Amino acid sequence: MQALVLEQKGKLALREIDLPLEVGPGDVKIEIDTVGVCGSDVHYYTHGAIGPYVLREPMVLGHEAAGIVVEIGSEVKNLKVGDRVCMEPGIPNLSSRASKLGLYNVDPDVRFWATPPIHGVLAPYTVHPAAFTYKLPDNVSFEEGAMVEPFAIGMQAATRARLQPGDVAAVIGAGPIGIMVALAALAGGCARVFVSDLSADKLKIAAQYPGIIPVNVREQSFADVIAQETSGWGVDVVFEASGSPKAYQGMFDLVRPGGAFVLVGLPVEPVPFDVASAISKEVRIETVFRYANIFDRALELIASGKVDLKPLITGTFDFKESIAAFERAAAGHASDVKLQIKVKA
Repeated sequence: MQALVLEQKGKLALREIDLPLEVGPGDVKIEIDTVGVCGSDVHYYTHGAIGPYVLREPMVLGHEAAGIVVEIGSEVKNLKVGDRVCMEPGIPNLSSRASKLGLYNVDPDVRFWATPPIHGVLAPYTVHPAAFTYKLPDNVSFEEGAMVEPFAIGMQAATRARLQPGDVAAVIGAGPIGIMVALAALAGGCARVFVSDLSADKLKIAAQYPGIIPVNVREQSFADVIAQETSGWGVDVVFEASGSPKAYQGMFDLVRPGGAFVLVGLPVEPVPFDVASAISKEVRIETVFRYANIFDRALELIASGKVDLKPLITGTFDFKESIAAFERAAAGHASDVKLQIKVKA
């Protein structure tokens, strides 16, 4: 079948490729409807690697997806043909030590869509374990279903932060993940979330949400704003969601004594780290890699209406325009948050 294939760094092709579609006893076959264009997909396209994950052979892109079940395995009880679903894209080894600890997101054996050498789902069909496939409520669209995956990262970050009702948080970076982290923090009990960025367009999108306070760091120091708004105390939690090495400069000036710093963005190079400042405030440092045991909760929040991700979808492309979608994403238009590809005609 036809798929969007990353042939090598900087080279995409919409072409025929053989993909496995055998349905096992615990699997479902899914007709793909909508796929989001993720920053990691774009990074593989532009750089050919993310950390230790290096593109060495052609790979189908796409891992933020929703679709319709068209076939079920003999042992599947929780889904039926015709169900609208979204899919958690990582398939762990459920017998591994990491999985038994509830940490299957860091299982070395995990097979994650569009992470070399595993193919993604920018194709008409895929087969996936029913255990990691979730039925969409009637009020959740395919487009929203394809947003559950990135929102789950925000949920993981909020969970790792151990938020308390009434906390005040700060998010560095107003990209798709940064805004979703801010929304998850609000859903987790934060009273206010300050979000910083260089892009006025992205901050304007973030500011649509009550409780999010945008800060343009071209015009104001984020640390000065936080100090002013918290009477010099600092926020309870800082989420780093930009991946920029510059974000680590003076980072501990933002957080209160005994607060938390949650690292979500993945820098492409080593960054300096002010250990003395962290120790002097006894700052708790947490890290986020994807998510675990949270996908269904992310979907529940979207279905409840408490989190509305529709304003973040800033462009939709037909499947035949997939290469153009990635070219636009790679161009980094300031007004773009989340681009999606409609695979099903």
